[in-house]
Amino acid sequence: MAFAPQIKIPATYMRGGTSKGVFFRLEDLPEAARVPGPARDALLMRVIGSPDPYGKQIDGMGGATSSTSKTVIIGRATKPDHDVDYLFGQVAIDKAFVDWSGNCGNLSAAVGPFAIAAGLVDPARLPRDGMATIRIWQANIGKTIIAHVPMTGGAVQETGDFELDGVTFPAAEIQLEFMDPAEDGDGGALFPTGHLVDDLVVPGIGGFKATMINSGIPTIFLEAEALGYSGTELQDDINNDASALEKLETIRAHGALRMGLIESLAQAASRQHTPKLAFVARARDYRASSGKEIKAGDIDLLVRAMSMGKLHHAMMGTASVAIGTAAAVPGTLVNLAAGGGAREAVTFGHPSGTLRVGAKAERHGGAWVVSKAIMSRSARVLMSGQVHLPFAG
Repeated sequence: MAFAPQIKIPATYMRGGTSKGVFFRLEDLPEAARVPGPARDALLMRVIGSPDPYGKQIDGMGGATSSTSKTVIIGRATKPDHDVDYLFGQVAIDKAFVDWSGNCGNLSAAVGPFAIAAGLVDPARLPRDGMATIRIWQANIGKTIIAHVPMTGGAVQETGDFELDGVTFPAAEIQLEFMDPAEDGDGGALFPTGHLVDDLVVPGIGGFKATMINSGIPTIFLEAEALGYSGTELQDDINNDASALEKLETIRAHGALRMGLIESLAQAASRQHTPKLAFVARARDYRASSGKEIKAGDIDLLVRAMSMGKLHHAMMGTASVAIGTAAAVPGTLVNLAAGGGAREAVTFGHPSGTLRVGAKAERHGGAWVVSKAIMSRSARVLMSGQVHLPFAG
């Protein structure tokens, strides 16, 4: 029996924030994978090494965590006044699907550097030295992200002294502006239920106060205490508890239904990337996963978030946008955990350390709107060349 040889596709393996993934230029993909559909999903799953019943992704580029099972496709801009289109695919680890329902805020930091290096940005717009401003169209959710990318000697500057908790080594700082981050662009949809705090009843588990918000990524915020947590938990405290994971996923599914993101609870299983489930608590001292001591006086609140069914090792970038936005609206659970009142920025504690995020929320015509959220990340190329894979598409 004859077997076809592997195909080779130009690709770049990049870290962006506390995530990493495989980046492709749209034009480099096989023709069948240049459009949405089964062929594209099959290719990306094979690149990453999914579905893997062993949960290791040994036969692919994935790292067997939600933070490392990611793919990005960058194309030439289709929107006026933008430099590139950015499409993110979250690849499930042990199941055969790619979730296209949301953005990855962490990998957003790598989009500008990749686009510049890949020749997708007009060279006339790039300074030899200084800051390049790259306007990115986030195609998953139809939003604009502005990335401020440092340049040195005509190339992206990757090294620097910016430190990001959850990332071992320092690098160059990249500031991101998430413009009009409410999911559908309508300020009235910032809170899809119309309330800052809802009563979320989950049969068989109980009732919870919940802030459900569409900003950066749809997110359900709960109070840590209501779940029996302190807000200082690290990954092993939750990820080694199968009953806790099942409980949290059930709550997430009911929240997704309440937010109108799914029509039935059964659909939550194929929509793992969104919404996110997070829980908040007032600031207190704790020890981060690196051993670093985090003092209550250095943070405004504690936040822990679930990603693809597991507690995230740090904080998703899009969830950080949701945190910043919710904190800026007086009366949300996030705002109350931070002490209440008006604020345009918060520093929150997560399992790997701390992060500061800013957002400006205003009330217009009875509805809360947010013009943009701002945070800093870093990014760098880990490997560039070609990925090899069997693909019959």
